[in-house]
Amino acid sequence: MQNELIESQIFEKVNYTSTPLEKGEYENCLFLSCDFSNSDLKSVIFTECEFNGCNLSLTKPFGSAFKDIKFINCKILGFHFELCNLFLFEINFENCSLDFSSFFKLNLKKTSFKNSSLKEVDFAESNLTIAVFDNCDLFDAKFDNTILEKADFRTAVNYALDLEKNTMKGARFSKEGIIGLLSKYKLDVQ
Repeated sequence: MQNELIESQIFEKVNYTSTPLEKGEYENCLFLSCDFSNSDLKSVIFTECEFNGCNLSLTKPFGSAFKDIKFINCKILGFHFELCNLFLFEINFENCSLDFSSFFKLNLKKTSFKNSSLKEVDFAESNLTIAVFDNCDLFDAKFDNTILEKADFRTAVNYALDLEKNTMKGARFSKEGIIGLLSKYKLDVQ
């Protein structure tokens, strides 16, 4: 059975916690102030869509696809992106709360995180080459065996990166942010 194709539609203030999103392929659609919290997005395909002001907290993304997706002003707590279909996976975030979410082992090359909260997010074993963390809070975010080559942390705060456990050639930092590279040594930097 082939999935229904839904193109160039606007979905506004829909509560998908009580009425699940119809399975299908959503292309070039806009989701405005929709509530997906705790809902099941299994096998739903999103291509070139924007989620603006939506709540996707604790959503079950098993096999769902996110291809060239923008999340703006969204609450996305505890979302396990690694459970998505990773074919052509591409996402970007602006003004989002992604606390407690996981990007474990994902290819996030060139991903942009702008003005977002990424507290206790799992980036272990991910590829964040050329990723941008613009004005992001990375308190207690996990970076372990993560590729951070040419990643931009110049305006990010509260990160702790272990130089010995991550690949960081060409990564960019502000002078004030260097403390995040030394935190494991418990130094008193003044």
